[in-house]
Order: sequence, then structure tokens, then C-alpha cells
Amino acid sequence: MKSYNNHTGVPLSLARMPRGSRFGIFEMGMNHAGELAALTRLVRPHVAIVTAIAPAHRAFFRSDEEIADAKGEIFQGLEPGGTAIVPFDSPHRDRLLAAARPHAAHVLTFGLGQGADIRAREVVPASTGGSLVAAILPGAELTFTISQPGDHWVSNALAILGAVEAMGGDLAQAGLALADLPGLKGRGERHRVPVQGGEALLIDESYNANPASMAATLKTFGSARVPGRRIAVLGGMRELGETSDAFHASLAEPIEAARVDYAILVGEEMTPLAKALGQKVKIAHVPDTASAIALASGKLEAGDAVLVKGSNSIGLAALVEALAGGKN
Repeated sequence: MKSYNNHTGVPLSLARMPRGSRFGIFEMGMNHAGELAALTRLVRPHVAIVTAIAPAHRAFFRSDEEIADAKGEIFQGLEPGGTAIVPFDSPHRDRLLAAARPHAAHVLTFGLGQGADIRAREVVPASTGGSLVAAILPGAELTFTISQPGDHWVSNALAILGAVEAMGGDLAQAGLALADLPGLKGRGERHRVPVQGGEALLIDESYNANPASMAATLKTFGSARVPGRRIAVLGGMRELGETSDAFHASLAEPIEAARVDYAILVGEEMTPLAKALGQKVKIAHVPDTASAIALASGKLEAGDAVLVKGSNSIGLAALVEALAGGKN
């Protein structure tokens, strides 16, 4: 999975847009204050979305509030008449609203909580493994299916529907598209891996990780129907600075709640988590991805489900390729 969300990728994406393009969708990322302020003035969006505030890149920020301020810079480049879309359920909602109002003609909130402008009135598990959502928007109501499981995917879908409505798009078509959205490589793609006596399910979340996304993914993993064992291969979370040990140790609770049978912890950063888990969950702590591949290869049994997630720089995509592609 490639990302073009930085000071190189965003200008490159802009330069590559065909002259006749009617719409452009850009991801803008940051790990320092001031980066989004520069990128958004290049893109000049008509709609700007902050999906969530999570304790990522804490090595470069003193607090989550500073992260929220840095993400709020995205609204500074809004075109006149533009729309800002903000996560209603975030504890930093009011901070983001304050950042948006000086630059946006319209400000919308999205989320699962009562009071959001774009909200899910009801969410139930879909037979396909995703979620069936009844959503309320400022100008419409829509029932749709999101193919990916988990509340975080529902929340993201609501933000997208808000953008579609703000741009005058076809909400019905957007709902159908969400139902057809496949798992993305490194971000939820699922593989059926042939093993002795049947198949194992491999869930590829190897592209990136922070404490919030780890907890959300583990919660979804725990709610899935798994006939065999739940195996979690988890890589270290990078750029957390002085808070790294505490954030890694805090993953013990969602791992236990997800009823993980066996956890393979990859990287030195995982030492605090290994200590926090103790004897509560069967674990193996290995130094790198190569060791994890050697440990996991040939260990899968029919009915097992394997979740793979960690910071991209850990390299767990290679483990996914080894298991899904049959390479050792």
C-alpha cells in the first residue's frame, strides 16, 4: 500500500491530475505542526475532513491536544463556501470546531453519538461480516451496508457520506459503493489461507498502527466468529516518544478482551506489553518480522483467524505475503 499524503506525495498527486478532472480526493498526513497548514493551501479543498484524533506521532507532540491542533490546520485551506467535517464523538470535538469555524462556511459533525449532524441511528452486524447502518444526514436518511466490520469503519463511512452530500453527490450510489468496498491491502484485506484440513483466515492490517487503531481492530477481531484459535501478530507502534512504553503496555486489556489465544509480539517496543500480559495470554516475543515469519509459518490450523497489525516500518507486510502467498 502506497501513501501520497505528505509534502512530496500531495504535490505529486496534484500535478498528476488530468486537466479535465471534476473531482479530486486527497489524503493529507502530518507528524509535525505546520505540515497540514502548508498542504491544505496547495489542495484548497471544498470539503475537509478530520476522521479522528489518536495518539500517533507522540514523539513530536507533547499532548493529544497538540495533535488535534495540528490536524485542525487542514481547515485553513478551505475554499470560500467550503465545508468542514469533524468527529462528534472525539473528546477534542470542540477544539476542532473552533479551528474550523473561522475558515468554513458550513461545519458538520459525524459519529455514533446522539447529536451528531451525520449519525448512525442504528448499526447491526451484516450477514456478510460488515455492518448494516441506518444513517441520518442533514438532508436525507440512508440505509446502507459497509463491507468492513467494526465501528471505526462505520464512523469513517458517515464522514464520507457527509462529504458526498456536501458536494451534491448521489447518496444512494455512495451507499452501494460502500457495500462493494473491498478490503484494502494492509488496511483490512482478508485472505483465505489453505492449511491442513481446511482454511485459516488472515486479516491484513499491516500498513500502520497507533494505540487507538490497535484497540479498535482488536475489538473487532474479538467480536468475529472464529471456529478455531484467535492469533494476533502485533508489531511495535513507532513515533510514540516517551509515552511508548505505557501505550504498548495498555494493549494488554484489549488483547484479553478480544480473547486472543496466542499473540506473537514483534519488535523491542513490545517488551512492556509482553510484561503486562504475563501468563494471561500465551505469547511469543520475537525481535523482527523474519523471526515472526519463521514462527508463524506452518503453525496455522483449520479454522484459525490471524490478525496482523503494526507500524509500517516494522515490515509485517512481508509476513502477510509469506502466509498468503505461500512463501516462507
